[in-house]
Amino acid sequence: MSTAKHKILIVDDEPDIRELIEYNLKKEGYQVFTASNGQEGVAEAKRVLPDLIILDIMMPKMDGIEACRILRTMNDFKNTFMVFLTARSEEYSEIAGFNVGADDYIAKPIKPRALTSRINAILRRNVQSDIEVENKLEIGDLVIDRESFLVYQRGEKVVLAKKEFELLYLLASKPGKVFTREVILKNIWEDSVVVTNRTIDVHIRKLREKLGDKYVSTVKGVGYKFELK
Repeated sequence: MSTAKHKILIVDDEPDIRELIEYNLKKEGYQVFTASNGQEGVAEAKRVLPDLIILDIMMPKMDGIEACRILRTMNDFKNTFMVFLTARSEEYSEIAGFNVGADDYIAKPIKPRALTSRINAILRRNVQSDIEVENKLEIGDLVIDRESFLVYQRGEKVVLAKKEFELLYLLASKPGKVFTREVILKNIWEDSVVVTNRTIDVHIRKLREKLGDKYVSTVKGVGYKFELK
């Protein structure tokens, strides 16, 4: 992956944190921009159109949650990766972040090597989704074939119902990304008025019964994500 093509915006009110992250991301070859609060972050994002934005949650003038919410309403940032950076460990902060459109959540104190690895992995999702020329996903011991609507686990065929397959394919298309219930409903069931959140839960349970528990994780109060445990 050529990181030189990727622009990253860091929005944090602590100069030391901004400098630490900026230094390590520049070493990786990224173009890095900074802002010291949510208001500046929104303005800078509109100016540079970054591929990924790192947002602190607690900031003066405008916090990261509000900045993310505003940016997600703009067409230019519908697909921009949003990563929250915070020292707060309360579950409601994480849920609030995912509810306004966050793609990931990284806790302080910053560990530079872990941070850059996480950013690299997130941006690889974008490369994979841009390429998306194949109808087959191979992840761990799973092969998910969209053309035949079949799944193979360690070489053994697993037959899924159509919606079960579509749900698995959606989650597996971006490993590690949290899909909210609203996004799942929109992508899998579209505008059906008879589908509820309970429907999603039932399909997730059936996937786990057929494939085991190690692929689909629940993010409490938010939705689901695919990851190999």
